[in-house]
Amino acid sequence: MVVDGTGEADRAVDRLFHALADATRRDMLRRCVRGELSVSRLAAAYPMSFAAVQKHVTVLERAGLVTKERRGREQLVRTDRDAVARARQALDALESAWRARVDRMTGLLSEDGGEDGSDTG
Repeated sequence: MVVDGTGEADRAVDRLFHALADATRRDMLRRCVRGELSVSRLAAAYPMSFAAVQKHVTVLERAGLVTKERRGREQLVRTDRDAVARARQALDALESAWRARVDRMTGLLSEDGGEDGSDTG
């Protein structure tokens, strides 16, 4: 079953994970964590057009993972550490939910195995 999240928080998380789903964007994010880079400098690191790099940066920006600032003729890209923390919190919440489910299943299986009294071996 697929649930279509309709709240803004759900859409924000969707944008985060969409942005992080691409290896090039994850690499761009890592590069920008070390310090702000111009879009031109980022483009020099990848075997793709400048326009393609701009599109990747736009996806990261829409997800809130980076910010762009124009300085003169350059657009500088910087990682938004708060957005990275939000992605981590979303993953932590998913992990917590799944751990709780596994714990419940383990408990149910333990109860089921103890009540039956039969030996299958």
